[in-house]
This record gives sequence, C-alpha cells and structure tokens, in this order.
Amino acid sequence: MNHTVDENYYKLLHELQALDFVLVELTLYLDTHPDDAAALEQFNLYAKTRRELADQFEALYGPLLQYGQSGAQQSSWQWAKSPWPWQV
Repeated sequence: MNHTVDENYYKLLHELQALDFVLVELTLYLDTHPDDAAALEQFNLYAKTRRELADQFEALYGPLLQYGQSGAQQSSWQWAKSPWPWQV
C-alpha cells in the first residue's frame, strides 16, 4: 500500500515522537522522584502539548492510534483510510 503524504505530516510526526520520548523519560524520572514538583510541572506541560499536537495531526491526517485512543471525529470510520504512522 503506497500512501503519499506532505512534508508537514513528517514534521508533525517527528514532533510527536520527540514529545513521546520526553514524556517517557520524565515518567521514568518521576517513578523514582515522585515529589519533584518541577519535573511534574514539566511532565504536565509536555503532556498537554502532546495532546494538542496529536489533535492537530489527527484533524489533518486521521487517527494516530486505534482501540479508542483516538476518537472517531468524523461521521465515518477513518482508521483504515489514512496512512498509518508506520507505513510512511
């Protein structure tokens, strides 16, 4: 299956991957430093930023995740219509 996407698709996907990396690292840190208020504030900021960017990506290109993680925003099922992130 060959899907053509524009340069912005890759830019947004790269930004999402970077945010996911930061969130995983902060999660690991917070697992051992649960009372670090600055780290928790950073985690919440990056989590909010990630949600907003994911919403922007999905509005343009379709769902990132399956199994209820990405809502059915349209009046029809969009999961099978857009290229999946691992296909591009």
